[in-house]
Amino acid sequence: MPTQTPTLKTIRAKVESGQRLSFDEGLFLYQDETPLHEVGELANLVRERINGNQAFYNINTHLNPTNICVYRCNFCAFRSDLRDPKGYAMSDQQVLQRGKEAVENGCTEMHIVGGLHHLKPYEWYVDLVRILHEAYPELHLKAWTGVEINWFEFLAKKSVHDILQDLLDAGLGSMPGGGAEIFHPEVRDKICEHKSDASKWLDIHRQAHQLGLRTNCTMLYGHLENTFHRVDHLIRLRELQDETGGFQTFVPLAFHPENTGLSHIKKPNASADLRTVAVSRLMLDNIPHIKAYWIMLGMGTAQAALAYGADDLDGTVRHELIYHDAGATTPEMLNIEQIRGLILEAGREPVERDTVYRRIHRDAQDFRRWSTGEKIAAVADETGIDDSR
Repeated sequence: MPTQTPTLKTIRAKVESGQRLSFDEGLFLYQDETPLHEVGELANLVRERINGNQAFYNINTHLNPTNICVYRCNFCAFRSDLRDPKGYAMSDQQVLQRGKEAVENGCTEMHIVGGLHHLKPYEWYVDLVRILHEAYPELHLKAWTGVEINWFEFLAKKSVHDILQDLLDAGLGSMPGGGAEIFHPEVRDKICEHKSDASKWLDIHRQAHQLGLRTNCTMLYGHLENTFHRVDHLIRLRELQDETGGFQTFVPLAFHPENTGLSHIKKPNASADLRTVAVSRLMLDNIPHIKAYWIMLGMGTAQAALAYGADDLDGTVRHELIYHDAGATTPEMLNIEQIRGLILEAGREPVERDTVYRRIHRDAQDFRRWSTGEKIAAVADETGIDDSR
């Protein structure tokens, strides 16, 4: 039988009845001719079905231990050569000082990613996790992307399983979703030809999930890709989630071209950002959370995204370098009152979470003291999302 041409009416019927959308329906939702407000309305329906009126945030800090990197991805403004004056590699003392600062400011999470420094041995990356965990065991360490794990394979001549086990033994709590960029080789070969390919990235996350690690996943959009490549990317993530259930949050990342090899490209506008958030929520029916990363989107667009399918704004964030080097004009961090204010202005209920989506309870007398409460689960069982792992 010939495939029925998608329409908003047929897509709405499927969304309302909880049916999965097809590749062609994803392409249709991405068309400029498909009214954005209607796509957003459908995404919001799914968002509220899964997460109710809650909008999540955490108190976190970023750590980029080095910007020296063997790869020369032309979308990256962060990387540096070894002899470049802006190149750096942090000492153990500097790393531990960041951990101390994080704990003193009530952070529950440290997000650790960086360059692939060719003069640093595998043990340097593992020990960085170990010394932080031993000094600050209450701090959840979300560390090393799939691309970095692939680099560790080369350095250590070990399997992915053994590398992940080393990191777990050192104190790793979860993995970020960076390095996914765009999976399709038509684009990936142009923007980061030497990095791990799609199958390797996906297999690393598969093995992480099999070891019980929760991970995020991402998509970098607004550069050389088109809507076909974006929908292809989302469906590959959806298929792995069907298999493992280990992704907890999808983060659409808007490309910032300033100071990159693609500086001639215009950054995505707010309409493109909101459409990507909405389509992601509709296509990724098995991933519980969609993040509107305010650092990249800007605070206004991130706030609006809470009505277009997103249920998470990320966190307060400290010391973010990667996207600010690429021209992000957002503040380096927000305080708790600011991030809660954004959520309340959007008509949502602010909920502080930890990295694996447990509710955080703060001591009324000492903000730095906190405890984790119940797991934040999907609101409606009929969504089919298992957020209990």
